[in-house]
Amino acid sequence: MNNTVLQELGNRIRENRKARGWTQEELADNASIDRSYIGGVERGERNLTFKVLCQICEALLCDVATLTKGIPELPR
Repeated sequence: MNNTVLQELGNRIRENRKARGWTQEELADNASIDRSYIGGVERGERNLTFKVLCQICEALLCDVATLTKGIPELPR
């Protein structure tokens, strides 16, 4: 797996967080995750576990499919 998929997931998490008007710290608090970890996820530096992804989705009030649809992009 290349970092592009992690960067895309991170971008989607960032977009959803900003749509709520939250800082990384607010998302981290709502997801019970360290703020610096959220920063790494949003930059595509962290290969987060499914459990952590679920915590983020729960905090953002969305399902996993919302953040992961089309990842990875499959060849046509």
